[in-house]
Amino acid sequence: MRLTSLAAAAALAVVSLSTSLSGQRPDSQIDARSLQLLEQGRSLKAAGNLDGATDILETAVTVDPRNRAAFVLLAEVADARGLPGKAIRLYREALLLDPNDTRALRGQGEALVQKGAIARAKDNLAKIKTLCKQDCGDATALAALIAKGPPVTTAQVDSKTPPTP
Repeated sequence: MRLTSLAAAAALAVVSLSTSLSGQRPDSQIDARSLQLLEQGRSLKAAGNLDGATDILETAVTVDPRNRAAFVLLAEVADARGLPGKAIRLYREALLLDPNDTRALRGQGEALVQKGAIARAKDNLAKIKTLCKQDCGDATALAALIAKGPPVTTAQVDSKTPPTP
Protein backbone atom coordinates (compact mmCIF):
# COMPACT_ATOMS: atom_id res chain seq x y z
CA MET A 1 0.00 0.00 0.00
CA ARG A 2 2.78 2.44 0.91
CA LEU A 3 4.74 1.52 -2.20
CA THR A 4 1.78 2.17 -4.48
CA SER A 5 1.20 5.67 -3.11
CA LEU A 6 4.92 6.50 -3.37
CA ALA A 7 5.05 5.23 -6.95
CA ALA A 8 1.93 7.22 -7.86
CA ALA A 9 3.40 10.39 -6.31
CA ALA A 10 6.70 9.91 -8.15
CA ALA A 11 4.91 9.30 -11.46
CA LEU A 12 2.81 12.43 -10.96
CA ALA A 13 5.95 14.48 -10.22
CA VAL A 14 7.69 13.20 -13.37
CA VAL A 15 4.66 13.93 -15.55
CA SER A 16 4.23 17.46 -14.19
CA LEU A 17 7.94 18.21 -14.57
CA SER A 18 8.09 16.98 -18.16
CA THR A 19 5.02 18.98 -19.21
CA SER A 20 6.36 22.18 -17.68
CA LEU A 21 9.71 21.74 -19.43
CA SER A 22 8.15 21.02 -22.81
CA GLY A 23 6.22 24.30 -22.66
CA GLN A 24 9.37 26.43 -22.42
CA ARG A 25 11.20 27.85 -25.40
CA PRO A 26 14.76 26.77 -26.06
CA ASP A 27 17.46 29.35 -25.23
CA SER A 28 18.36 29.82 -28.88
CA GLN A 29 14.83 30.85 -29.89
CA ILE A 30 14.23 34.58 -29.41
CA ASP A 31 10.75 36.06 -29.28
CA ALA A 32 9.68 37.30 -32.72
CA ARG A 33 8.37 40.57 -31.25
CA SER A 34 11.82 41.29 -29.82
CA LEU A 35 13.45 40.60 -33.19
CA GLN A 36 10.97 42.94 -34.90
CA LEU A 37 11.76 45.67 -32.37
CA LEU A 38 15.47 45.05 -32.96
CA GLU A 39 15.02 45.74 -36.67
CA GLN A 40 13.11 48.94 -35.90
CA GLY A 41 15.93 49.99 -33.59
CA ARG A 42 18.49 49.35 -36.33
CA SER A 43 16.60 51.54 -38.78
CA LEU A 44 16.18 54.32 -36.21
CA LYS A 45 19.90 54.23 -35.41
CA ALA A 46 20.75 54.36 -39.11
CA ALA A 47 18.44 57.37 -39.47
CA GLY A 48 20.25 59.12 -36.62
CA ASN A 49 17.35 58.97 -34.14
CA LEU A 50 19.38 57.73 -31.16
CA ASP A 51 16.70 58.52 -28.57
CA GLY A 52 14.05 56.58 -30.50
CA ALA A 53 16.47 53.71 -31.10
CA THR A 54 17.24 53.55 -27.37
CA ASP A 55 13.55 53.38 -26.48
CA ILE A 56 12.77 50.67 -29.02
CA LEU A 57 15.85 48.59 -28.14
CA GLU A 58 15.11 48.79 -24.41
CA THR A 59 11.63 47.49 -25.21
CA ALA A 60 13.17 44.66 -27.28
CA VAL A 61 15.35 43.65 -24.33
CA THR A 62 12.35 43.80 -22.01
CA VAL A 63 10.29 41.58 -24.32
CA ASP A 64 13.07 38.98 -24.47
CA PRO A 65 16.12 39.43 -22.22
CA ARG A 66 17.99 36.77 -24.25
CA ASN A 67 18.19 39.04 -27.32
CA ARG A 68 21.97 39.50 -27.37
CA ALA A 69 21.92 41.48 -30.62
CA ALA A 70 19.61 44.05 -28.99
CA PHE A 71 22.05 44.47 -26.10
CA VAL A 72 24.95 44.96 -28.55
CA LEU A 73 23.05 47.51 -30.63
CA LEU A 74 21.87 49.30 -27.49
CA ALA A 75 25.50 49.49 -26.34
CA GLU A 76 26.53 50.90 -29.73
CA VAL A 77 23.83 53.57 -29.40
CA ALA A 78 25.03 54.42 -25.88
CA ASP A 79 28.58 54.70 -27.22
CA ALA A 80 27.40 56.97 -30.04
CA ARG A 81 25.72 59.18 -27.43
CA GLY A 82 29.03 59.51 -25.57
CA LEU A 83 28.11 57.18 -22.71
CA PRO A 84 30.99 54.66 -22.58
CA GLY A 85 30.17 53.54 -19.03
CA LYS A 86 26.64 52.54 -20.02
CA ALA A 87 28.00 50.90 -23.18
CA ILE A 88 30.42 48.79 -21.11
CA ARG A 89 27.55 47.56 -18.93
CA LEU A 90 25.38 46.71 -21.93
CA TYR A 91 28.22 44.88 -23.68
CA ARG A 92 28.72 42.91 -20.44
CA GLU A 93 25.04 41.88 -20.57
CA ALA A 94 25.55 40.63 -24.14
CA LEU A 95 28.70 38.76 -23.12
CA LEU A 96 26.83 37.05 -20.30
CA LEU A 97 24.56 35.58 -22.97
CA ASP A 98 27.46 34.62 -25.28
CA PRO A 99 31.01 35.07 -23.97
CA ASN A 100 32.42 34.33 -27.45
CA ASP A 101 30.75 37.26 -29.23
CA THR A 102 33.71 39.04 -30.84
CA ARG A 103 31.58 42.06 -31.80
CA ALA A 104 30.60 42.61 -28.16
CA LEU A 105 34.18 42.01 -26.98
CA ARG A 106 35.48 44.60 -29.45
CA GLY A 107 32.79 47.13 -28.56
CA GLN A 108 33.42 46.70 -24.86
CA GLY A 109 37.16 47.04 -25.46
CA GLU A 110 36.63 50.27 -27.41
CA ALA A 111 34.46 51.68 -24.61
CA LEU A 112 37.08 50.65 -22.07
CA VAL A 113 39.74 52.55 -24.03
CA GLN A 114 37.50 55.64 -23.98
CA LYS A 115 37.32 55.34 -20.20
CA GLY A 116 41.11 54.86 -19.99
CA ALA A 117 41.02 51.19 -18.92
CA ILE A 118 43.70 50.02 -21.36
CA ALA A 119 44.63 46.88 -19.39
CA ARG A 120 41.05 45.59 -19.47
CA ALA A 121 40.78 46.45 -23.17
CA LYS A 122 43.93 44.38 -23.78
CA ASP A 123 42.24 41.47 -21.99
CA ASN A 124 39.35 41.74 -24.45
CA LEU A 125 41.83 41.86 -27.34
CA ALA A 126 43.47 38.66 -26.06
CA LYS A 127 40.05 36.95 -25.90
CA ILE A 128 39.25 38.03 -29.46
CA LYS A 129 42.61 36.74 -30.71
CA THR A 130 41.95 33.42 -28.97
CA LEU A 131 38.54 33.15 -30.65
CA CYS A 132 39.77 34.21 -34.10
CA LYS A 133 42.38 31.80 -35.36
CA GLN A 134 42.93 33.77 -38.58
CA ASP A 135 43.08 37.52 -39.14
CA CYS A 136 40.08 39.09 -37.52
CA GLY A 137 38.71 42.55 -38.23
CA ASP A 138 37.52 42.95 -34.64
CA ALA A 139 41.01 42.21 -33.30
CA THR A 140 42.67 44.56 -35.80
CA ALA A 141 40.28 47.43 -35.03
CA LEU A 142 40.63 47.03 -31.27
CA ALA A 143 44.43 46.72 -31.46
CA ALA A 144 44.61 49.96 -33.47
CA LEU A 145 42.43 51.78 -30.95
CA ILE A 146 44.49 50.49 -28.02
CA ALA A 147 47.68 51.63 -29.77
CA LYS A 148 46.14 55.07 -30.29
CA GLY A 149 45.26 55.28 -26.59
CA PRO A 150 42.43 56.95 -24.73
CA PRO A 151 41.09 60.28 -25.97
CA VAL A 152 42.70 63.38 -24.53
CA THR A 153 40.23 65.50 -22.66
CA THR A 154 40.73 69.09 -21.68
CA ALA A 155 39.23 71.01 -18.83
CA GLN A 156 36.13 73.00 -19.66
CA VAL A 157 36.19 76.65 -18.64
CA ASP A 158 32.92 78.33 -17.84
CA SER A 159 33.09 81.74 -19.54
CA LYS A 160 30.31 83.22 -17.37
CA THR A 161 32.15 82.83 -14.10
CA PRO A 162 34.84 85.43 -13.41
CA PRO A 163 38.25 84.04 -12.51
CA THR A 164 39.04 83.98 -8.82
CA PRO A 165 42.08 86.00 -7.67
